[in-house]
Amino acid sequence: MNALSASYELGRWQHAVDEGRVQCDLCPRYCRLHEGQRAFCFVPQNVGGQIYLASYGRATGFCVDPIEKKPLNHFYPGSSVLSFGTAGCNLGCKFCQNWDISKAKEIERLSDRARPEQIAEAAQAQGARSVAFTYNDPVIFAEYAIDTAKACRERGVNTVAVTAGYITPEARKDFFEYIDAANIDLKAFTPEFYKKLCYAELEPVLDTLRYLKAETNVWFEVTTLLIPGHNDSDAEIGRLCDWFLENLGPSVPLHFSAFHPDFRMLDVPATPPETCKRARELARAAGVEYVYSGNIHDEQSQSTYCPGCGECLIERDWYELGKYSLRGNACSACGQMIAGRFSPDGPGAAWGRKRLRIAIG
Repeated sequence: MNALSASYELGRWQHAVDEGRVQCDLCPRYCRLHEGQRAFCFVPQNVGGQIYLASYGRATGFCVDPIEKKPLNHFYPGSSVLSFGTAGCNLGCKFCQNWDISKAKEIERLSDRARPEQIAEAAQAQGARSVAFTYNDPVIFAEYAIDTAKACRERGVNTVAVTAGYITPEARKDFFEYIDAANIDLKAFTPEFYKKLCYAELEPVLDTLRYLKAETNVWFEVTTLLIPGHNDSDAEIGRLCDWFLENLGPSVPLHFSAFHPDFRMLDVPATPPETCKRARELARAAGVEYVYSGNIHDEQSQSTYCPGCGECLIERDWYELGKYSLRGNACSACGQMIAGRFSPDGPGAAWGRKRLRIAIG
């Protein structure tokens, strides 16, 4: 190893291939790296014939914020979560709204050091119920995320992955083993969108969603960012909902979020609030029980309703909770069980919309 790799972590998913290259088996890109070369996401690097993770133990800052911001509406509503990410990403989305982090290559300059145990202890000290791997995709720092998730579980702290789900079958079992909840970013429902706007493929994401539903106990919700003229047609939303119901069932929450111009799509207008509301109604009419709108101010489409009697169970004004009418996991009006993870005692002193930056390490 060279001097820069002294703090690197050996990659857990790799194998040697031809011409002295090493293949990264973490995501479906399967990058094949010559000596000194980094992968598409800029994190795995071939050093001395082995792949090392360049961002292990480094984060682009820490912040305590509401769990609803991930967004997760059915995972201990009102609780706080200690959030962090690293640098880089294994997708190349032209509309990335965290592009300053996800496209960053200057890992050393952008990062603070923090060991997994320090992160878990900081979450405890802050009273955060969970730690979230977010801002950029945690798949690319899977080794760091897994070790942090183990440290959190030992201390009774939950872990949350906010991810595009672009991960290989070889790695996903290990990655999700210690994860308690996830929000999967389903970018669109056409292979063409993924290829042209994300430099990726749709099918591996669908495989991840099917895997989470069929083979894990991870609580997960799904988010689709609606971009005018690209993935917001009634026909595409209808196909998405049909697949969703057939493969995931009606009780997985679905979020439709509004796009705002950013990165390399500054010429596309912001999503009108009516588009998110229309998508929500289409999904509800198709049979999806819990559908939400994001990035717009609309209490009705951000609140949780009983699919049985229609009672408003959790009022939301952005990330601020109002009325809370759950008894454990049951509707207080009709007794129907509501899908999710809820505290038996309710949200308690809900965190609200506060955002608190903290230092670790």
